[in-house]
Amino acid sequence: QVQLVESGGGLVQAGGSLRLSCAASGRTFINYAMGWLRQAPGKEREFVAAFNWSGDITSYADSVKGRFTISRDNAKNTAYLQMNSLKPEDTAVYYCAASLYGLGSPYDEYDYWGQGTQVTVSS
Repeated sequence: QVQLVESGGGLVQAGGSLRLSCAASGRTFINYAMGWLRQAPGKEREFVAAFNWSGDITSYADSVKGRFTISRDNAKNTAYLQMNSLKPEDTAVYYCAASLYGLGSPYDEYDYWGQGTQVTVSS
C-alpha cells in the first residue's frame, strides 16, 4: 500500500503561482512513477503531468506545458507540481497518483490515489 497526501492548494489570482506537494508513505516511493491529474466541476478527470521513478522522463498535457513543472524528491518521498501563470481554466481538484509499472506517460495506469486538493484561480 502507498498512502498519498496532497497539499498546497488554494485560491490564487490569474497569473499567480502555487506549488502542490504529494507526500507518500508506505511502500518504497522510489519504485513508483508519479502523476498529477485534475478534475474540474462537471468534467472528467484529465491528465496534467507525470514522471517515471527517477524523474528523468516527464510528460505534460499541452494545456500546461511551459507553465507547470513536476519534480520529485525521493529522499523525502515527495512529489511536487509547480504551477505558474495560472489561468481560471486551471481551476480543479488536483490529484497525485502512483503507478508501479508506469513510465511517466500520459497513458500510465495508477495504483494509488491521494484525496485531492482544490485549486481555484480567479479572473
